[in-house]
Amino acid sequence: MGASGGVTRSTLRQQIADALRDEVLAGRLQPRVEFTVKQIAEQYGVSATPVREALFDLSAQGLLESDQHRGFRVREFSVADYRSMVEARALVIDGVFRVIFDGTGSAPAVIGAHRAALVSVRRRAEEAARAARCGDLDILIGYDLRFWRELGTVIGNTYINEFLQRLRMQAWAFAVPYLRGDGDEVRDWLWNGHQELVEAIEAVDGPAVRAVLDAYYAHGLKWADRLAAGDPPHPGLG
Repeated sequence: MGASGGVTRSTLRQQIADALRDEVLAGRLQPRVEFTVKQIAEQYGVSATPVREALFDLSAQGLLESDQHRGFRVREFSVADYRSMVEARALVIDGVFRVIFDGTGSAPAVIGAHRAALVSVRRRAEEAARAARCGDLDILIGYDLRFWRELGTVIGNTYINEFLQRLRMQAWAFAVPYLRGDGDEVRDWLWNGHQELVEAIEAVDGPAVRAVLDAYYAHGLKWADRLAAGDPPHPGLG
């Protein structure tokens, strides 16, 4: 990842942030493992400045924590944190779709205005659902994040979309180590209702949309209950 050619510092900063985010979401960078700007700069063969900026960006997104004297580490979330993420997403998205499907007759116009975007969303949904059914976590995470980000265009509110995307990244950062430790059972805990949700939205079927979303959040909370009941140690951390 060299800073040669037409690559600007800003671009390099984003590339490093994206690469480190992928490491976190893949579970290769885990909580309690500390690292410094110098170590990351040497790893990617770049100067310290874009690395420092990238690490602060990820800290602002809630994925990293910084210590003035010891460097950075991946933020460690608890089961209670994860439950709060699921509940927060549920409240916000429920409110958004209530506005769209509130019985005023505006839903067909809103959905119709985003038909082109929904074509791409449907493709993301198909890939995400397929990966979930196969238990392919690495592929699922990428498509799931793209699916929800593109679906957010229907919302039409950048602030809400960015807030929800941040929560999803944090939720995946928490979940990945546990899911990787589930072996063949991982498929049981990967939600695969992406296509159902798109179909309900395209059909302008408010009750069906809410039913799919209710099942989505119930699925996440059930998994949180399972973790809380077993009180498992964080995988790989003792």
